[in-house]
Amino acid sequence: MSRPSKIIIDLAAIQANCRLAQSIAPRSKTVAVIKADAYGHGAVEVAKSLEPQVEMFTVSCLEEALVLRENGLSKPILLLEGCFDISELKIAADNQCELVVHSRLQLEQLLDTTFVTAINIWLKIDTGMHRLGISPQEVGSVYAKLAASKNVKNIVLMTHFAHADHVHGEHTAMQISRFEECIQPIIDNANQKVELSMANSAALLAWHQTRMDWNRPGIMLYGLSPFAGPIEVASKLIPAMNFESQVIALREVSTGESVGYGCTWEAKRPSVIATIAVGYGDGYPRTAKSGTPVLINKQRAPLAGRVSMDLITVDVTDLANVQIGDNVLLWGKELSANEVASWAGTIGYELVTRMPRRVTRHFVS
Repeated sequence: MSRPSKIIIDLAAIQANCRLAQSIAPRSKTVAVIKADAYGHGAVEVAKSLEPQVEMFTVSCLEEALVLRENGLSKPILLLEGCFDISELKIAADNQCELVVHSRLQLEQLLDTTFVTAINIWLKIDTGMHRLGISPQEVGSVYAKLAASKNVKNIVLMTHFAHADHVHGEHTAMQISRFEECIQPIIDNANQKVELSMANSAALLAWHQTRMDWNRPGIMLYGLSPFAGPIEVASKLIPAMNFESQVIALREVSTGESVGYGCTWEAKRPSVIATIAVGYGDGYPRTAKSGTPVLINKQRAPLAGRVSMDLITVDVTDLANVQIGDNVLLWGKELSANEVASWAGTIGYELVTRMPRRVTRHFVS
């Protein structure tokens, strides 16, 4: 029998979440964000399940794109960070990748390369995120150089939001205004329609002004809300990852006895402790505090003591009929990864993305 910790990925849930994203903006096209191995959900399997639904995929880098191509995926792939070296440009073009251009260096490398066939470029504008992107003041001149190049087939203007999960925030409103202001001269002088892309998951769900020609849903595809608080439309998302294990030991602990490394949890009463075969070596966060919930046979129980590499311990004193071999849900459809993340001082994005290979992954639809 193999180690009981496992991940179950519901591909039908991902498809349903994608349909929700598309229903919010039915006139837009969808770029499914499957970087970082589809946020830990399995990029190849997720891409195959979504390929009939979406117009394009996007990943962070060429290596991620080549994995999809090697596994038979044929839809266009956008490289969100563009190419890191001039040597990657022809490989990207040969593999039907579209490129983000976010710097003068990338622009120069693109213009200095000779392609057999022109490629599509997404010009990233820094409207206030201040990580990557051309400044609003440079947009006109950079766009003109791209439009004049034989290497460039089509140009999409894009930006990315720093705080779209704050549904009434002034920062997102400011970024929208900056984007609209700096692209207007290009639109006014263009001989054809200029395609635009603004919305990530949070913007798509909460900011109707950002739903442009191309939307880029990411975390919402996997059923996690990007918001800290309740949002009605986000409540319709279906978590796609169930992280599960089993109870492998039960013991009684007397009042005053401690459990786990560092003796950080002490029994306030005669207690029953369940040991579960999962730890930070399986992707469960070491920073999860005592009290972090798990579900044992669909009953909530609190973490008791520190997370170790291979094991956690849980106080099941108040639970009925707990036995060795019982199923444990660490996060998933009935216990949000966002809730667990809040106990661990992080976010649901990180929990699902960093899952190690030791944990077996099973796909269901």
